[in-house]
Amino acid sequence: MFPTDIFDEKKASQAAAYFLFRSGGKMEMPVLKLVKLLYLAERRSFQLYSEPMIGDRVVSMPHGPVLSITYNHMNGDLESADGGWTTWMRSRVGNDIGLREGVLRSPQDDLLELSDADLEILEQTWDVFGPMDQFEIRDYTHDHCPEWRDPNGSMIPMTYGDLFNALEFSQDRQNDSLALLEEKNGIARTFKRAFS
Repeated sequence: MFPTDIFDEKKASQAAAYFLFRSGGKMEMPVLKLVKLLYLAERRSFQLYSEPMIGDRVVSMPHGPVLSITYNHMNGDLESADGGWTTWMRSRVGNDIGLREGVLRSPQDDLLELSDADLEILEQTWDVFGPMDQFEIRDYTHDHCPEWRDPNGSMIPMTYGDLFNALEFSQDRQNDSLALLEEKNGIARTFKRAFS
């Protein structure tokens, strides 16, 4: 299972803001499309760097893989931290979510929690999947993300092993990645205890 100690709400909200900014016009999109774009960016981060961009818990849901804490923020089910979700996002209206007016003029200048590597991953993800509608992206994740398992109307937690196997990591790379992630989770846990 994906531990949540390294979840970064600010990065999650800024990654979402990036995609909404790129959508142009009303700077909003269907929640399903945004959920899939964020998952595919997180997956790409693991593929390239063996570590997450956002650090969210990943689950299999009927419409594909989902970053579950981020999804809960989209639904208004979690309280937002300072500089987190509600700083960037308007409240969800029906099936759509949008960017707050005036919070983002330039991704490079305003999305300061995201590294250059993060922005590059987001740009690559948008270039490939941005033109698709939410159902095309959903179908893509069903057909091309073997870590996803149909939960038959429910939800199934995903493990790092599921993702690493799907990405065809060697056993050595899996072991190294898991050790690094455990170390990061331990550090994050220690900081949370110290400052809570």
